[in-house]
Amino acid sequence: MGCMVLESIAKEQWRMIRIFLSSILGEKRITQAELSRETGIRPNTINELYHEYAERVTLKHLDAICKYLNVELSDLIRYFPDESEEAEANRRK
Repeated sequence: MGCMVLESIAKEQWRMIRIFLSSILGEKRITQAELSRETGIRPNTINELYHEYAERVTLKHLDAICKYLNVELSDLIRYFPDESEEAEANRRK
């Protein structure tokens, strides 16, 4: 399997948890640079969250982002169960 295919599969596996920072910033007309400046979070970290590349995020960062944007955590991050895992769990019952 090629490297690009593996990257694509890995990205799809992370899609169960979605980060809606790009949508929220767009709605509020706030730039990544402004969010970084106002929260003290590194620009690279904001960019990773914006593009949903982040593999981990601290509670401190989530708190700062939610406070500055005046949103709930559930507005920023949502969990979408994998349908195949959900179907398998239902078959086991």
